Amino acid sequence: MTLIPPAPTRSAAKPVKPGSVNAPEGADPRVVAWVASVAELTEPADIVWADGTPEEYQRLIDIMLEAGTIVPVPKRPNSYLARSHPDDVARMESRTFICAEDADDAGPTNNWRDPASMRQVLGGLFDGSMRGRTMYVIPFSMGPVGGPISKLGIEITDSPYVVASMHAMTRVGTAALEAMRGTTDWVPAVHSIGAPLAEGEQDVAWPCNSTRYISHFPETREIWSFGSAYGGNALLAKKCFALRIASVQARDEGWLAEHMLLLRMKHEDGRVMHLAGAFPSACGKTNLAMLQPTIPGWKVETLGDDIVWMRPGEDGRLWAINPENGFFGVAPGTSEKTNATAMAMMEHDTIFTNVALTADGDVWWEGMTKEAPEGLIDWQGRPYDPANGPAAHPNARFTVRAEQAPSIAPDWEEAVPLDAIIFGGRRPTQVPLVLQARDWEHGVYVGSTVSSQQTAAAEGTVGEIRRDPFAMLPFCGYNMGDYFSHWIDMGHRLGRHAPKIFSVNWFRRDADGGFLWPGFGENARVLEWIAGRVAGTAAGVDTAIGIMPAEGSLNLEGLDLDAEVVDELFEIDPKAWLTELVDVEAFFGQFGHALPTGLVRQLNHVRWRLEHVQQAQPVAAA
Repeated sequence: MTLIPPAPTRSAAKPVKPGSVNAPEGADPRVVAWVASVAELTEPADIVWADGTPEEYQRLIDIMLEAGTIVPVPKRPNSYLARSHPDDVARMESRTFICAEDADDAGPTNNWRDPASMRQVLGGLFDGSMRGRTMYVIPFSMGPVGGPISKLGIEITDSPYVVASMHAMTRVGTAALEAMRGTTDWVPAVHSIGAPLAEGEQDVAWPCNSTRYISHFPETREIWSFGSAYGGNALLAKKCFALRIASVQARDEGWLAEHMLLLRMKHEDGRVMHLAGAFPSACGKTNLAMLQPTIPGWKVETLGDDIVWMRPGEDGRLWAINPENGFFGVAPGTSEKTNATAMAMMEHDTIFTNVALTADGDVWWEGMTKEAPEGLIDWQGRPYDPANGPAAHPNARFTVRAEQAPSIAPDWEEAVPLDAIIFGGRRPTQVPLVLQARDWEHGVYVGSTVSSQQTAAAEGTVGEIRRDPFAMLPFCGYNMGDYFSHWIDMGHRLGRHAPKIFSVNWFRRDADGGFLWPGFGENARVLEWIAGRVAGTAAGVDTAIGIMPAEGSLNLEGLDLDAEVVDELFEIDPKAWLTELVDVEAFFGQFGHALPTGLVRQLNHVRWRLEHVQQAQPVAAA
């Protein structure tokens, strides 16, 4: 019986000569022993420890160019295009597992597997899985090395694409490895594409395996991923560590690990607001994080676009960082109109995945321009034919260092105190443009009831409405009922210092299917109202579902919006909302005793208020 090796423990490791696995001098013996045990299982032809240098990155690029894994993008200096296997294009939630000791700890929204049996399954799969390939050892830090909200990890992989992408997405190299000396407080993560090479066999452009497992062991903080080279399944520092494992660490250590953007909005008169926002994947997080306000006086500085770690500080406030080092963004829909900042950011030193290539050596995707250029090569390397589908895959990606964003804050690696948290999703009807939760518990209810149209970022039918509480449904590493309780407890801990909580919906449509709200840079008007609510200067009206802008308090100056459109943006249909509460109650019901009573209380309160509105009885003003 083959089993995957266990995670390093605090006990002394069996001595292993560093030279046997090419370990750098001074590497912690427990690190070296663990790497040696993985090498013994996977049988690589060579072992390389990543040092994070530009020279190493160039070597990886040269290896992939020679193998045909990537091709140059001549119009964009030091940029490259990778074309994945057509069956390896998105996160695979159906093959993502939480291997907690107790099934109840995984909860009803995760795929649970018994850790002992999963270790046996993975042991068989990883046995010889790197034969003929190079095994890369990637020490990395999420957040600046040694930072107060930072964490360490090591990813082992046989994919140079993963190593190059990790260079952009994390702080890779010697400093992270040195920080692991004398501690086991780091996350061990192993990835294999699962396509061993026979002696003399040449690699293929994008190897993958039809058998796939993305497995997490929360008690031992381990990650083992087999069979996929797609970012969310293979860049194990990202969703696997920074959310699934980190959410468990956050629960146990008293902080929050969230699927959120992070930005600073500042006015020329000195007003400043720090805001975190949770949106399901491909719902505009990157666009909002790089917002270019259309209203005078305001500026947005980007702090992060996908993951936020938050800890209570000594001053009682909630302090936040973006633990990543780069952006792994969705390309389709990104344009000069929707996100000019991202377009400028991608002009050089970018790895593109599954976009189209133009005849003159540039990249292209749907939404980048109105018309597709002539002579396109599609994301599968074929001459573009609309009969074969889109030119770029709907989940095509760009990977780029955060420092390249023109909007990046000069202090973006430092923690900031949070003023507001927003939740949003793609809802074509019913959900208003913006509302504020009455208090923290109501805000947790708002976050727990987030629902959105399915996008191409994960498996599933695009366009279907699905529940995605806190935009964390695919990423919470433990029982979401306990996760809700952890959020409520955090509010008790923060007290009056807790950030204000809001809901937004840029995607409400009219009867003809058109968007009611212009979106993009105009979203700054909503953030301005939120900033006013935080400061106590913007008026609001209490409604059955939360506090919405009072008449005249939302800056609509210069917008060509009819009064009827504005009314529709904020319309509350009691019958539709009461019907939705039936679905919410059913969703809550699956958590049983793990569901906090506070959410039941909030649901009943919203129902009571909606019933009074439906019966034309007045609701008190704010």
